[in-house]
Amino acid sequence: MRTRAAVAVQAGKPLEVMEVNLAGPRPGEVLVEIKATGICHTDEFTLSGADPEGLFPAILGHEGAGVVLDIGAGVTSVKPGDHVIPLYTPECRECPSCLSRKTNLCTSIRATQGQGLMPDGTSRFSTLDGDPILHYMGCSTFANHTVLPEIALAKVRPDAPFDKICYIGCGVTTGVGAVIHTAKVEIGATAVVFGLGGIGLNVIQGLRLAGADMIIGVDLNNSKKAWGERFGMTHFVNPAEIGEDIVPYLVNLTKRRGDTIGGADYTFDCTGNVKVMRQALECSHRGWGQSIVIGVAPAGAEISTRPFQLVTGRVWKGTAFGGARGRTDVPKIVDWYMEGKIEIDPMITHLLTLDEINKGFDLMHAGESIRSVVVY
Repeated sequence: MRTRAAVAVQAGKPLEVMEVNLAGPRPGEVLVEIKATGICHTDEFTLSGADPEGLFPAILGHEGAGVVLDIGAGVTSVKPGDHVIPLYTPECRECPSCLSRKTNLCTSIRATQGQGLMPDGTSRFSTLDGDPILHYMGCSTFANHTVLPEIALAKVRPDAPFDKICYIGCGVTTGVGAVIHTAKVEIGATAVVFGLGGIGLNVIQGLRLAGADMIIGVDLNNSKKAWGERFGMTHFVNPAEIGEDIVPYLVNLTKRRGDTIGGADYTFDCTGNVKVMRQALECSHRGWGQSIVIGVAPAGAEISTRPFQLVTGRVWKGTAFGGARGRTDVPKIVDWYMEGKIEIDPMITHLLTLDEINKGFDLMHAGESIRSVVVY
């Protein structure tokens, strides 16, 4: 079949909207009509050429929602008409990683996914001239139709709006999940969130959901204060305006209930800045503080701290896709949204057509959007 897609022809160049060929699903695969897709910083990272693993030409996009149109042989968990969210972190429930129950990082199709290919080592996309176009993160939601492995689809309730729940395919789950699944934040906890973009705001609302009662947001942009407060932030700090090092400032701010040591129970880096990652660790509480690294650092970057910070009980943790098991946990998060436990609507700041997709990247670069969504 033919479908329309925004193709990343080469690094550093705008996406080109064009008709492409899409082959039907093979055994274990599913054809999905994408109804809406978010534009994420990870897409921008790859398109810019900064991603050392970026491959071209490719159809980017990994934050989508749509409807199953057709299934290949052996597919049993979804059927035509089902509403689904593509998963860049699949859940096969059979590989050693899935069976360990210690991680959400399924490894069953990792090798081919990283090469921009389906599990059988080929692509379903091609130009009208027949030249292959690569998949991206196993999803390629910047196409109106795409083919995915069955294990990379979460079946969700049919009454949830596509233009909102697509954000659960990455940003919402990454932020909320980091709180619920990775940190396992408890009621009454203190927390600091560095970087109040889309991920940071979802961390904040995850903290609110978990019952944290002191939620400090840190950002250099004062306009983020109102955003943070909207989702549950209790304190805002602009490091450029406090007149001192941010770490002792936050340690002092978190001294309460007779605690003379200070430091947050949980801290979250949503910036990808390795200096900020160190600050996040060092303002966590001596003895038990956990610092969760969510932000993606530039290629080759390294983090550092004095070992004493760790010897005295602080824990550095990383998280991918918020520690969520896609097929199991994503439908629950959709339910939380539909039940009003979390908010998504205010974060969808711009709705675009596929022809306007490059405008979404411009809005991101200008800091004018939380999340732009393309509606097909």
